[in-house]
Amino acid sequence: MKAKFICPLIVVRDMEVSRRFFEKMLGQEVEYDFGGNISFRGGFAIHRMSHFASLTGNSDIIFNSNNAELYFESTELVELRDELVRSGIHFIHDIVEQPWKQQVMRFYDPDGHIIEVGEPLNYTARRLSAEGLSEDQISLTMGVPPESVCVWLSNEAPDNSG
Repeated sequence: MKAKFICPLIVVRDMEVSRRFFEKMLGQEVEYDFGGNISFRGGFAIHRMSHFASLTGNSDIIFNSNNAELYFESTELVELRDELVRSGIHFIHDIVEQPWKQQVMRFYDPDGHIIEVGEPLNYTARRLSAEGLSEDQISLTMGVPPESVCVWLSNEAPDNSG
């Protein structure tokens, strides 16, 4: 028998603080609000610590464990970073370029969970093309199949930036 993966779930101290963070700072929409937990349309959920502990029988919740992250994408990294800075968010690092040339930043949510926001890979490919790299060079640089680069550079590639 197989189990279908549904979503990652993170535990939070204050549901309202976390809800506001994900809605206002990252533009996530609530799909279901069950009081003790909230599912976002983006495919993840937050669970109030006291409720989670009562369900699992385990109150040994460790925040700031730096052992996982939630990943988001945006083509507006600079604008988002500036808004996060103004709100006082604690950054792990500013916008940096990964070895495969994708630009990303990492920071902590209000409960110390790592959040990564990167530009969509199709956006990276388009940026590299605008910088003068050929499709083959982009494929080699990013470590992706040439067919993916071809699709990303076409007008058919979806923009998943949210």
